[in-house]
Amino acid sequence: MDEEIEIPPFFLCPISLEIMKDPVIVSTGITYDRESIEKWLFSGKKNSCPVTKQDITDADLTPNHTLRRLTQSWCTLNASYGVERIPTPRSPICKSEIEKLIKDSASSHKNKVKCLKRLRQIVSENTTNKRCLEVAGVPEFLATIISNIGVDSSMVSLSDEALSLLYHLESSERVLKNLLNNKKGGNIVKSLTKIMQRGIYESRAYATLLLKNILEVADPMQIMTLKPSVFTEVVQILDNRISHKATKAAMHVLVTLCPWGRNRHKAVEAGAISVIIELLLDESFSSDRRGPEMAMVVLDMLCQCAEGRAEFLNHGAAIAVVCKKILRVSQTASDRAVRVLLSVGRFCATPALLHEMLQLGVVEKLFLVLQISCGSKTKEKAKELLKLHARVWKDSPCLPRNMILAYPS
Repeated sequence: MDEEIEIPPFFLCPISLEIMKDPVIVSTGITYDRESIEKWLFSGKKNSCPVTKQDITDADLTPNHTLRRLTQSWCTLNASYGVERIPTPRSPICKSEIEKLIKDSASSHKNKVKCLKRLRQIVSENTTNKRCLEVAGVPEFLATIISNIGVDSSMVSLSDEALSLLYHLESSERVLKNLLNNKKGGNIVKSLTKIMQRGIYESRAYATLLLKNILEVADPMQIMTLKPSVFTEVVQILDNRISHKATKAAMHVLVTLCPWGRNRHKAVEAGAISVIIELLLDESFSSDRRGPEMAMVVLDMLCQCAEGRAEFLNHGAAIAVVCKKILRVSQTASDRAVRVLLSVGRFCATPALLHEMLQLGVVEKLFLVLQISCGSKTKEKAKELLKLHARVWKDSPCLPRNMILAYPS
């Protein structure tokens, strides 16, 4: 706008405080711009009306055509002030059309193929359509197709398409929880695990990404009762490195699962430690800070149990690769790396191990942690490990004189 002009307040979205291009009414009777309220509602964290604070009981958004026409007329009347006319928005897909599409798909395999093709087209058009599909129950419909993969071999290609669609729907937290708890549509975690085991390359990646999203909203009891096969397939995805996104998603799954119950033991039994160390040795994996960070978090958790420490020390490069990550990735990675070394140094110390740690530069790295700007907790752990084995390390001829003089007492 070329000149300052007062905009009628009822044309402004209560969220964005900008002119509403596509005004819609929610169940509480308040009008918002579609884009703003969809971001608010479908972030998965907010289910209340921003203005009234009341729960929005119906996710359907009703277009406010009257307000839109008034806004368009006002824009036209004020065109001389540089106000641009708001174009008439394209109507989103109708809920009843989606419901009919799903209902008709039950009659034959051909109709299911046709239905998925149409759903793919709808998903690709815009974000609003994704929300309409969600309200119409499409995620649950797709989950049912995915769960039938082990029942009917002819469903494999349909399952792959349904899996891709379900991932690209970017479902809200509410829907993901429904999928996790919906036994009628089959056990979604079990179905995804099967695909991770036997699916094609692309489907295994989508299954891993979906599993990450679903387990993020699971409650502790659901996480603690997961079968060992879930850990086996997640570790296999890490080992196969089918894609960078799938590898990060699989690592994220382990970060989510390992704090609970006996999940650390399940992860160790699945071979997670050896695979993670091999990943850390891979420069392409370490090029992105987040990957090594998560890897160190998982190693720290796994080394808190005896089986984990034993598996860690069974890998010839374990101490060296963890030592290398200190002060080279991030504060989080450094802290977790020091914790790993403290765990093995406290519970598994042997003359051979202590000598290996000295030879590999662990002691020098711990001194560096004490000297530079680093987290206080990380420094405390480094100091604890140095003091724990002072008798061996302080008197070693391998240790430089300046370090011997500065050795913590």
